[in-house]
Amino acid sequence: MFSFFVSLAIVLVTVIAPDYSAFAVASGPTPGGAASAQHFNHAGVTANTVVRDGYRITLKPKAPAVGKPDPGTAQAIAYELVLARGWDEGEYSCLVALWTRESNWNTFAMNPVSGAYGIPQALPGNKMASAGADWATNPATQITWGLGYIAARYGTPCGAWEHSEQHNWY
Repeated sequence: MFSFFVSLAIVLVTVIAPDYSAFAVASGPTPGGAASAQHFNHAGVTANTVVRDGYRITLKPKAPAVGKPDPGTAQAIAYELVLARGWDEGEYSCLVALWTRESNWNTFAMNPVSGAYGIPQALPGNKMASAGADWATNPATQITWGLGYIAARYGTPCGAWEHSEQHNWY
């Protein structure tokens, strides 16, 4: 009886993915003979593309989910501004991952090599003045500017996160 349950447990662990954010979509060659793409998405996986036997497998990054931020923090400001733009909590998770990597949410963060400044690591930092004269010291101004930059260049925070995962910059 013990052996049966151990065998069953091994089979179930192998068959059932413990992380339900992972999914794959696969299709075979089209009638014309060309292979269509396979996509595999999994949280925390670095973006990568693999081609094998005429199939393309693309791993796309997905930022880890985060909860609601503590009130009064820069992340709380960002949370409200993200939702006000009509983006969802998944987009907020991407933003948290992106700006944690870039500046660790430090309003005064400065990259010593490039000179990028603030929470969104604007280069040059003074371009954030378009969002407010207090750009150097106000996290709300920096976040407002950063979200506008992301929307214009990548569409969404997850678009910026995916680019950052692939290129190490956004």
